[in-house]
Amino acid sequence: MQIDIGISETDRREIAEGLSRLLADTYTLYLKTHSFHWNVTGPMFNTLHLMFETQYNELALAVDLIAERIRALGFPAPGSYAQYAALTSIQEATDVPKADEMIRQLVAGQEAVVRTARSVFPAAEKVGDEPTADLLTQRMQLHEKTAWMLRSMLEG
Repeated sequence: MQIDIGISETDRREIAEGLSRLLADTYTLYLKTHSFHWNVTGPMFNTLHLMFETQYNELALAVDLIAERIRALGFPAPGSYAQYAALTSIQEATDVPKADEMIRQLVAGQEAVVRTARSVFPAAEKVGDEPTADLLTQRMQLHEKTAWMLRSMLEG
């Protein structure tokens, strides 16, 4: 059936492509955060183990919201490691860094997700795609706060 939500197919495709990059970044950050949760050691173990768990659980929920928005716009959501690797701006962690380096990498990942979400916003705003704009705003707010909290652990 034809989609008639007041946004052209071309505009919906542009937004869905941006959301696909956001999905890839979010999923890659989820994997990195989950790995760090499993592998963190040192004096901050308990704090970081629990903090990373909270973060990867939130990211797991977020990937579903983003993918469902892509589907609502009428396009398939990427769902393979190969697709995510091609679309993400976040570098995978292939080793187990020290706890403070884990925090630095997660700050960088959180900020990367914010930049990706922000890059999609103009396309959504241009065509009055309020549901996507709302999703992007919520994602940016959450990732900025998480980056601040992680960054704060490295200060002082």
